[in-house]
Amino acid sequence: MQSVSISSSALEADNTLLSICYTRGSLQLLDQRKLPLETVYLDICDSSDGWSAIREMVVRGAPAIAIAAALSLAVEVFNLKDFNGNSDDAVSFLFKKLEYLVSSRPTAVNLSDAATKLKEIVLQAAATASESKTVFQAYIEAAEIMLKDDVASNKAIGSYGASFLQNLLKKSEKLSVLTHCNTGSLATAGYGTALGVIRALHTEGVLERAYCTETRPFNQGSRLTAFELVHEKIPATLIADSAAAALMKDDRVSAVIVGADRVAANGDTANKIGTYSLALCASHHNIPFFVAAPLTSIDLSLSSGKEIIIEERSAKELLNSRGGLGEQVAASGVDVWNPAFDVTPAQLITGIITEKGVITQTGSNVFDIKNFVKGTAGLSFA
Repeated sequence: MQSVSISSSALEADNTLLSICYTRGSLQLLDQRKLPLETVYLDICDSSDGWSAIREMVVRGAPAIAIAAALSLAVEVFNLKDFNGNSDDAVSFLFKKLEYLVSSRPTAVNLSDAATKLKEIVLQAAATASESKTVFQAYIEAAEIMLKDDVASNKAIGSYGASFLQNLLKKSEKLSVLTHCNTGSLATAGYGTALGVIRALHTEGVLERAYCTETRPFNQGSRLTAFELVHEKIPATLIADSAAAALMKDDRVSAVIVGADRVAANGDTANKIGTYSLALCASHHNIPFFVAAPLTSIDLSLSSGKEIIIEERSAKELLNSRGGLGEQVAASGVDVWNPAFDVTPAQLITGIITEKGVITQTGSNVFDIKNFVKGTAGLSFA
């Protein structure tokens, strides 16, 4: 991967920060490890570069991971020279590459969901064509559609979430929302999920303030979410993770909105470590707690959060400053437990905001997600 410095104006599209810059045959990812002090893009030339960028958290956020993976392989096959093989060989090539990409971050279901859908499209193309070129072209076009659809999905999430919150809370004063980790345009193809709801509330003039946690240990809240909120000129306050309970006790939070890396069929949700603590605090203080995520984050094959694989990160992210990139800050020889995610039980979640509407509990703290997904199949974005 080669780095390229980009001016700040190159980061914007409709005043939105871009983590993914793509044209056919070319992909650049914003190196989010260097934000907010440096703006550097990395050239992604193939799936190997894509795997490394995802694993090393150059790009992060479940939707963005899926799109980056798909596009890294699209760039590779577009620039592939002298491929010796027929359509079946092309299918085998693409399947192996997709499986390799999925191994980069196993918790984010969006990545495996995208790979599954792309495999289906590749098989369909191979069924009617004998040339590898046709199969590769079908893959490239499908990956590009995913990029476009992610932005539309995010905007629908923002719209549904903003409307639902206003109707639920029915407050005459403006709303203040607490969020965790980063769920904005840097974590998606554009606009954002939980941060997309905050953006929509701000656009409609009903947001008093956004509170963002610093989000230990990788500081994605202080480095990325705060960066986005300042860029969007949204009134914002950064707090330590450990200050959230005190903030809620002082009646300064109207609602909590977080993203998701995987949602089980019963509504249990895996998200950045610390999310579960926020849900417990919100429940104690009678504050609604929402998950904002596209339907691709829902994994109906898992009956509950107990089946979600929780990725563990490098000990260096806790032992050293700047998420493991800086000086040592902890005692040498101490053991480290550094899970990237935790699972919030469904009973602590008020609603799950998707691009097709808000999934609410049907009673007795139960979400009927399967029937919601079935009922929205085929519907266009709002």
